[in-house]
Amino acid sequence: MSIRENLDRVRTDITEACARASRDAASVKLMAVSKTWGPTALVEAFEAGQRVFGENRVQEWDHKQQQLHSLIGEGVGTLETHLIGNLQSNKTSKAAWLFSAVDTVDSVKVAARLNDVTAQVGKVLPVLVEVKLSDEESKQGVDEYELPSLLRHLHEMEGIDVRGLMMVPPWTDDAEGARPYFRRLRELRDEAERTIEGLHLPELSMGMSHDFAVAIEEGSTCVRIGTAIFGVRPRAED
Repeated sequence: MSIRENLDRVRTDITEACARASRDAASVKLMAVSKTWGPTALVEAFEAGQRVFGENRVQEWDHKQQQLHSLIGEGVGTLETHLIGNLQSNKTSKAAWLFSAVDTVDSVKVAARLNDVTAQVGKVLPVLVEVKLSDEESKQGVDEYELPSLLRHLHEMEGIDVRGLMMVPPWTDDAEGARPYFRRLRELRDEAERTIEGLHLPELSMGMSHDFAVAIEEGSTCVRIGTAIFGVRPRAED
């Protein structure tokens, strides 16, 4: 199936999942995870109406967007691109300029560097805090017990806007295995809003190709879909 057909199917699945959860489908954003895919795949998704994309590496997106300028012209300006891979502190300056949002902030150090760049020019960068809820070494994120302290620090920074939380659960063949992790992230969000004055975290980025329906049932506001849209990745897994 084509990327357009895949997008149509995923959008239908999201609408149906929202209906089962008694939610408005407009409350769930679809992010096309385009990491490792070349500009041609992004153009096909763009022509099918997709505007929100997730990229893993700063340098990869920098190179890719330059190519996209020649393919879709001014349309590049309508793309909402999120960094969803681990952000190294030495790449924060470039990331602050290249991306519409950074969804993987997990330390005061990284947040402070982003804030230094954006605050100097009066820009406010939306960010999500990535939370690690499993013992897997491959997973990134702040420990849930350190989350309140990190959120308090970020809430005081003028150059970033903390919009919510993000996480990747351990892989399970059964999507239901991810439910406790999605539920816990929502609980952590709700607890933070109750205990940190003035903090509002409307976004929960959780759910991928195989488990996004469960994530929607648990309150996800953004599902990150790669394989179900683009197919099996040429160099990396979803």
